[in-house]
Formats: sequence, C-alpha cells, structure tokens
Amino acid sequence: MIMVRRSLLFLLKLFFLWVLFFDAQRLIFSLHNWGKLSESSISEWLMVFFHSFRLDLATAAFLIPLPFLFFIAWLLSGKEWLKKTLVGFLFLEVLICAAIHAGEVNAYTEWNHKLTTRVFMHLLNPDEVFRTADGSMTGWFIFYFLLEIGMGFILIRWLMLPKENWVIQNKWFIQWPSGIFMGAITSAGCLLLGRGGTQPIPINIDSAYFSKNYVVNDVSVNSVYFFMKSFLLFNRSQAGAMFPEVEEKQAKTEVQKLFNYPEQHNNYLFQSNRPNIVVLVLESWTANGIGSITGVKSATPYFDKLTKEGVLFTRFYATGGTSEIGNSSLFSGYPALPEISVSMQPDKHRKLPSLNQDLKKWGYTSHYLFSGDLKYGNIGGYFMDHGFDEVKDENDFPKGLQRGKLNYYDQDLYRFLMQKIDKTTPPFMHCAFTGSTHSPYDFPDKGIPNWNGTEQQFMRSMLYADKCLHRFLQACKKKKWYKNTVFVLVADHGHASSTLQNPNLGGYFHIPLLIFGEPLKKEWRGKKIDKVGSQADLARTLLYQLKGDYRKYHWSKDLLNPEAPGFALHTINRGYGWITDKGNFSYNMDMKQYLDKTYSSNMLSQVKKTCHSLMSLIYNEYKEL
Repeated sequence: MIMVRRSLLFLLKLFFLWVLFFDAQRLIFSLHNWGKLSESSISEWLMVFFHSFRLDLATAAFLIPLPFLFFIAWLLSGKEWLKKTLVGFLFLEVLICAAIHAGEVNAYTEWNHKLTTRVFMHLLNPDEVFRTADGSMTGWFIFYFLLEIGMGFILIRWLMLPKENWVIQNKWFIQWPSGIFMGAITSAGCLLLGRGGTQPIPINIDSAYFSKNYVVNDVSVNSVYFFMKSFLLFNRSQAGAMFPEVEEKQAKTEVQKLFNYPEQHNNYLFQSNRPNIVVLVLESWTANGIGSITGVKSATPYFDKLTKEGVLFTRFYATGGTSEIGNSSLFSGYPALPEISVSMQPDKHRKLPSLNQDLKKWGYTSHYLFSGDLKYGNIGGYFMDHGFDEVKDENDFPKGLQRGKLNYYDQDLYRFLMQKIDKTTPPFMHCAFTGSTHSPYDFPDKGIPNWNGTEQQFMRSMLYADKCLHRFLQACKKKKWYKNTVFVLVADHGHASSTLQNPNLGGYFHIPLLIFGEPLKKEWRGKKIDKVGSQADLARTLLYQLKGDYRKYHWSKDLLNPEAPGFALHTINRGYGWITDKGNFSYNMDMKQYLDKTYSSNMLSQVKKTCHSLMSLIYNEYKEL
C-alpha cells in the first residue's frame, strides 16, 4: 500500500505541476497581448481557465509517463542517479514547453495565430528568425523563456522533490509487483486521458473553444498540445488525409463547370504584344489598408491615385499566408493547398510552368530581386530552378547601404532595381519583392505620419512603402524604356490591418492587383474589374494578353474574360477557404468547423462541393508531380 499511496500522490503532483505551469503561461500570454483581448470581458477571459482544463490534462498526460516511470524505479531501487534523471527529464520538458510558448507569445503579435508548422520553415534559416524580430521581440522571447524556466524550476522543487526519504526499503518481491502494476496502469491511464476519454473521436483543440472571439479561444487552447499536433501533421507523408474525400468522376464534373468557358475574348489591354514587364511583389500589402479598394482610411494615397492610370482588380485574393506560397502562385498559376508549400519541394515545383519560361521563347530575359534573404521558403531556389536569368537578394546589394534588420529598405531596393533595368536590353521581365512592410518595420522614418489604432507600425510601414513606390515610378517615367513597359503591382499575401485582424476571415486575404503603364490602351485606364480571383489567376490573365500559351496554366483563369466565373481558393491556418461573389467560408480541418461563413445554408452545400472537388483534383495532381 505504501507504493500505491506514494505513486498516486506523486502522480497527482505531476498533473498539478503541469496545469499550474500551463495556466501561468496563459497569464503571460494574456498580459503580453492584452491589446488583442480588448474586445472581450474580464469574465470571458476568466472562463479560459475553466475551458482549457480538459486539454491541459490531455497535454499533461503525454508529459507524465516517462518521469513517472523514473520515479517508480527510484522508489524501488533507491538509486540516486534515477532521482537525478527524473528531475533532469522534468526540467527538459519544462525547457521545451517554455521555448514553444515564449516563441508563440512573440509570434502571435505578428501572425495572429498560435505557433504552428510555419515555424519549421523559419527554423530552417535561424538567422531569419532573429532578423525578422526586432530587438524588443528578441528581448521578450529571452525574458519569457527564462521566466518560464524559473517558474518550472520552482514548481519542480516545491512539488516533486520531497524532503523526506521516499525510497521503499521492503524486499523486492513485495514491492516490485505493485510498482510494475502502478507503472502499467498509469501509462494506460495517461494514454486514455491523452485522447480525452473513451469516446470514439479523440479530444481535439476545439474542446477548449467557447468564445466567438478567436483570440480568447487561442488563449484557451494549450500551446504545447497545439504545437505538437501541428508537428505531427506537418510530418505526415499524406497531407490529403485531412482533405475532404470526393469521388474523382464527380470532382471532374464539378470542376469542369469552373473552367469550361469560352477562352476567346476581345478584352486586350495593351497596344503592344511584347511590352517589357515589371512585376512588383509588395510584401504584406493588404487591401484592407487601401482606400481605393475597400474604402477604408487609406495608408496608400499614391497607390490610390495610380489606380486612375491602370486596371484595378478590386476582388483579388492571396492563395495563402506566406511569401513563398504567394510567389509560386503568381508565377506558376498554382493554387495553394493546406499544409503544403510546393516551392519547398523542388522535385515537384520544377514540373510546374512559370511565366518567365514562356516569355523566354520571345526573347525576354527574366530577373528577380529581393531586399532580404531568398533562402526563406526556398523562394530563391524556386526562381533559379525555373530558369530566371538573374536571381539576386541582399547579398548582391551595393556595399555601404544602411539597412533594416531583415532587409534593405524599399527606397534602396527601388534604386538598385532601377540600375538593373537601365542595364537590361529589352524585352525584359524584371521582378522585385519589397520588404519594408514586414516586421520589425524598422524603415527610415523621414516624416512618415503616425497611425492611430491597431497595427500602428504596420500601417505606418505601408505609408512608407507607398511613398517609396511613388518616387520609383516617377523616376521610371523619365526613362526611355518606360514607354513600352507594363507594371504589375501585387501583394504576396495579406496582413492584419487596423480594420481586420482575424486571419481566419476571407477578407484577411484580400490584396491589390493593379496593371498599368504606357502600353495600356486609354479606354482601359481607370477601369475596375470586380471579378473574384486569386494570385493563381495572374499567369493565365497575362499570357492571354501577350498571346502566349496560357492553356498549360490549367488551374488559372483569365480574369479579363467576361465568361470566366469568379472564385478564389485560399488556405488558412490548418484549413482552407472559398470566396465567390455570393459569399465566402473558411473551414478549420482540425476543429471540423467553419470559422467564417456568409453563404446561406442552401448555397453552402453547393459551393462546398465545388471547393472540395477542386482541392481534390489539385491534390491528386500534386501527388503525381
């Protein structure tokens, strides 16, 4: 009985330790991100500590078995090294949990969602992590990491290290059977508790959801559980296991309705069939900060004026939430799939078409310039694999320039781009990817006005980026090549703005697309195209204008074709979304719930079938690439 009593007492202390530790993490997270909780009441926030309990227990159940087995072995043998191993293993678990949570506290400020598989892509380039974070973020990470380690150390000493000698002195044949029994029954119990009980469907993150405020729910969900589940899903060889199943024949019938429209039309934008092309990929530019698109207080006054000179696509959406997904969608006409980044898989993305490869047939040279490090997301590898004549990043910028922590400032990117264009023989496609609208927003101030409200620094960075863009284009007008150059301005993905912060909403992915330049026919200047489209549609739209082989971009549609239907498929964190002119939805695959839904019940059934059919066929093709 001594064995059973001491084992049960130690087990209860272990559970108590982890629940206290997780709640302390929750308190730290809430204090650091209190501004994001401003729309919820104190009583709602306090309910977090109730609704989180079940998932906290499940998480603790996975952390407990090994330390408990070390405890049993120490209890029976009295070996001091087993006791030290027990304490060391507990402390290692605290270190891991503290690192996950300290990272999440800081990342949430920028990402607006919990730490997920996205971090693994960043960790492939650890220098990128520290450069993206400003000094305060790095400082906060270290502070919270050390604070949580300290808390864990105190809890371990207080709860786990009894002052009296717990070693059992009885003969081995009396105590070992009960010790083995306790170890076995505890391991089985933890396994059962880890899945949430005996119910057919195991516990999931939605067990901690209770609020309509996504930030409150994120506080409630155990960070370690969320991260580890994301890790397991990230390492799945078959991501399609999470996707809705659609019979292939039915899927083809549904998808044919989307792409079976007359291809030919007379909406030609350009006076010249072979204009130079300059593509400016604008980091994080969200339509929710652009007055000419969404009617909000604008952070882009110069862009707004520019729309009167070109064709503005007012309902254009990013396919995903990261830069490498945006770039591959734009240049390869390839939609995004949940939890899949095709640019990270050279064996697959090399089989996709790319705009520059089609332009090369007509004598175009292709150039890509980024003000930061192109190792991120294998963006540089993607462009080099697709035969860009020149791929340059921060390592190729002129020496002696001042720069931000993550990248060179937009003003210097545009100067360097101008120098390169001046030295290029037409026809050409020059592409530049900006960076000053990415955290840590350490752009030169130079009189940029303040912005009140949420996302202040990001909105100010858009003001700065807009000013730099204006100066660049004004300088371009003085160049000889300007008269035969088409400019394409498009964002790589959306971002939280002063009017919208929830990354699960379809509107979060709303981004600008503007095509303008001297080759643009006068009757098209100032036009607005309201058809719903995504980054995957740019390739086919442009190639039709250039009278190229647009059919190979079979997941892309022509946004200037009056007969083409309007729709956009996009991914969210752990899910996907669908947008048409009739509404939109966002669906989380873990929770099996809609996080955003504006369709009527009758319409939802049909659009869901269409969306699932398209995803199914894209994924089947992806597996065969």
